[in-house]
Amino acid sequence: MALSYHMTIAGLERDLPLCPLNDEMCIGAFVIFGDCELTEACSKELLKRAPEFDYIITAESKGIPIAYEMARQIKAKKWLLARKGVKLYMKDVVGVEVRSITTDHVQKLYIDGNDAQLMHGKKILIVDDVISTGESLRALEELVEKAGGIIVGRMAILAEGDAQKRDDIIYLEKLPLFKADGTVIE
Repeated sequence: MALSYHMTIAGLERDLPLCPLNDEMCIGAFVIFGDCELTEACSKELLKRAPEFDYIITAESKGIPIAYEMARQIKAKKWLLARKGVKLYMKDVVGVEVRSITTDHVQKLYIDGNDAQLMHGKKILIVDDVISTGESLRALEELVEKAGGIIVGRMAILAEGDAQKRDDIIYLEKLPLFKADGTVIE
């Protein structure tokens, strides 16, 4: 029997499968891809709590649905995406390194030079699905700063582990860490 964690997020109930990080610890796998109802509800709740901003930025790939939906709900003409690889159409690329809890190797995040110019002097809201170690967030902050943007907020649907103790992020729900047997680590 697969272990899972039941929780309510933006008024909707979901069961998150527990995935082992190592022999002693598991994380709740929050995957928003394909869940239109949850994406819409979380976006609405995050926007209620968001500071004033000019652009939303997120990292590829799990932040894409939430950033898109938040932008759609406010009828924004554009939101920004930090890519994991440089695409042929990207020019004057700005890049940084990141190590995420859900990836087993160092990654890089890149933004197109035109997006970097758009951010310059503008109020930027960083959005992600889950903030855990804060490494993806740190990389996005570095990208925004390199581009001359002004970070006005850091938001996520869930704060996992020690991220729940941070006072510089806004999130909807706490996601605990789990022992290998599925019990919550206190």
